[in-house]
Amino acid sequence: MEELILGAIFELLAEFLLEVALGALAALISRAFRRFVVTVRRGNPITATVVFMLVGLACGFLSAGIFPHPLVHPSRFHGISLLISPVLTGLVMAWIGRAWRRRGRSSVRIESFGYGFTFALAMALVRFWMLR
Repeated sequence: MEELILGAIFELLAEFLLEVALGALAALISRAFRRFVVTVRRGNPITATVVFMLVGLACGFLSAGIFPHPLVHPSRFHGISLLISPVLTGLVMAWIGRAWRRRGRSSVRIESFGYGFTFALAMALVRFWMLR
């Protein structure tokens, strides 16, 4: 029983760390791209959601190509990362955005709970579908 619980926790942690790392990379790319733009306009939130969902799907396919096997062996609670990992990733991305704003800098869109969650959920769905 302990092995099942530890397996589920490790699966969740591995997926969460991968999603946070790729989310942070997306934020870094977004921040670097924004430096080249003279005026930053806030676009349509629906369009931004779709874009982050597509980027999450692309990162999911990319990560499944790089890591063609599950990061850990699936446990009895296989798929729990679809629920918890995107929520944790969204919270971490919101925390990063809040830290940037506290320092007097502006954050990028993915550094919010909603967009970070959308990115991570799309990525988790692709990895779950391809690596089950």
